[in-house]
Amino acid sequence: MNTADDRHAPHVTSDLGRRVAARRTQLGLSREEVAERAGSAPSFIAYVEEQVPMPGSEFLVRLANALETTVQDLTGYRSDLAPGGGHAGHRARMEEIGEAECWELLNSHGVGRIAVEGGDGPAVFPVNYRVVDGEIVFMTAADSTLARASASGAEVAFEEDRLDEAFSQGWSVLLVGPVRTVSDETSIQRITDAGRPEPWAGEGRDTMVTLSPRRVTGRRIRVPGAPGTPSGSADQT
Repeated sequence: MNTADDRHAPHVTSDLGRRVAARRTQLGLSREEVAERAGSAPSFIAYVEEQVPMPGSEFLVRLANALETTVQDLTGYRSDLAPGGGHAGHRARMEEIGEAECWELLNSHGVGRIAVEGGDGPAVFPVNYRVVDGEIVFMTAADSTLARASASGAEVAFEEDRLDEAFSQGWSVLLVGPVRTVSDETSIQRITDAGRPEPWAGEGRDTMVTLSPRRVTGRRIRVPGAPGTPSGSADQT
C-alpha cells in the first residue's frame, strides 16, 4: 500500500524525476513495488525521483517497463512526432492564464506562429521572436506576406504553446494586435541591443517587424498528478 509520504516526493530536481513520480502515483505503486518490477532497490527509485538527472539507458528501459510506459514518455522526448496524438489526461481541466503569466511563459524569445490575412486568404507562418518592451519582434523578408501586412499596419494573431505529450497537458498563449515595420534607426538599435531575433530560415530576412498586442490571453490544460501540477490540484474543481 502507498503512504502519503511515498506517493509524493518531497522535492524533485529533474523532469525525469517528476515524470517517474507522477506515473508511479497514477498506477498506485509504491517505490518498493516499482523497485521489485525494475530489479532495483527502493532507495535508487527515490534517488531517480529526487536527485539523479538521467540514469543509464539499460535501467531506463527496465524502469519504463515497470511503470507500463515507454522511455520516450518518461523522458518527454517526442520531438520527431506531431504533438497531440495521445489520449486526454485523466480528470484534465482547462484554466485561464493571466496576462502577466502569459508574458512570463513567452520567456523573452522562442518560436511562435503568426496568422495573417494574405492575398489567397488566411496564412500561418512560424517565426523566431523576441519579447522587447512588451512587444513581439521578428524578422522577415522584404517581399514576404508578413512584410506587406506590417507595412499596412494589419492586425494579426500570434500564438505560442508548450505541450507535455507524456501527460497530455500544456499551455497556449495568444496575442492579437497590429504589426508594423520598424524603420527608424533609434528603434532598430534599441531592439538590436535587447537581442535581435535570428531566423532559423536563414539570411535575407532583414525587415524588422513588431507586434503590439491589444489583447493577451492564455489557456492551460492541467492533469492531476502530472509534472508541474500544484499539490492538491486533483481535489480542486
